[in-house]
Amino acid sequence: MLYPLKFRPLFFDKIWGGHKIEKLLGKNIGKLANCGESWELSGIDGKESVVTNGYLADNTLPELVEVYMGDLVGEKVFDRCGNDFPLLVKFIDAQDDLSVQVHPDDELAALRHGTNGKTEMWYVVDADEGSGLYVGFKEGVTKQQYLDAVKAGTVDALLVFHSVKPGDVFFIPAGTVHAIGRGVMVAEIQQSSDVTYRIFDWNRVGADGKGRQLHTLEAEDALRFGEPAQSAVAYERAVNKTVPLINCKQFNVNVVDFDKTLEKVYAQIDSFVLYVCLEGRAHVVYEGEAQPLAKGEVMLVPAIATELAMVPEGRTKMLEVYVP
Repeated sequence: MLYPLKFRPLFFDKIWGGHKIEKLLGKNIGKLANCGESWELSGIDGKESVVTNGYLADNTLPELVEVYMGDLVGEKVFDRCGNDFPLLVKFIDAQDDLSVQVHPDDELAALRHGTNGKTEMWYVVDADEGSGLYVGFKEGVTKQQYLDAVKAGTVDALLVFHSVKPGDVFFIPAGTVHAIGRGVMVAEIQQSSDVTYRIFDWNRVGADGKGRQLHTLEAEDALRFGEPAQSAVAYERAVNKTVPLINCKQFNVNVVDFDKTLEKVYAQIDSFVLYVCLEGRAHVVYEGEAQPLAKGEVMLVPAIATELAMVPEGRTKMLEVYVP
């Protein structure tokens, strides 16, 4: 019988990475010098998440989807995605500015790469004073202005910079130019895709005197021009209530900030449900069994589950994620 599942994170050393994943989330990153990413839930080939709890321990996420199908992910989700788990969950720690990027939408990604596009969202977990995110072009920027800036190495002058603080939320549809600025750590919910077009890297060079590979030609058809720049998502800051953050065709994301036991009922959701613990610690009680979920951890509640209880140990905050 299926039950709420926890997984072993995958850690990735990045030249721009830092130490917050270890210090703030309490994760054992081993000997990595600069841990930039912690992949908490992934079905991507070669980077599959492995179960750590219960009798399904040591199975990978794709193996479970293949065996349990709609019982695990939801009938409609399985009909649409098959054995491919549709979402990827990460923590990202930027000690330095990440490259400016764009992701293709589903149509372009399928045409070029035979994979999904990449729409994503960020929840700011931590932010140094003065730090921020780059999301969207400034109003009125045209494709020709962008092409001129690429040649001149001045793409950064076209971007909207958003100062941020913990709790800020951003929605990044495929086609939106974006970059995480230095000093920011985010929780990222995204489509299961690793396709990225890097269009500007702050004119940095490596030890060999050369810059990183850019994908400016590929990005031309992926970028969206003439659309309003994305800004932080406004939402109600409420306690002991499920508050909507993002509703799109790829995923729905809510935030749950609570200090009392919450009863969750999933009768109207034909999907798995993910909980990403951002603060505190709680016990998830399902079928009489309680499992802890602490800051920095992710739990997958199978679609076959109809209800459970979440019992916090003091003030706790989580993202709640599912496929509409």
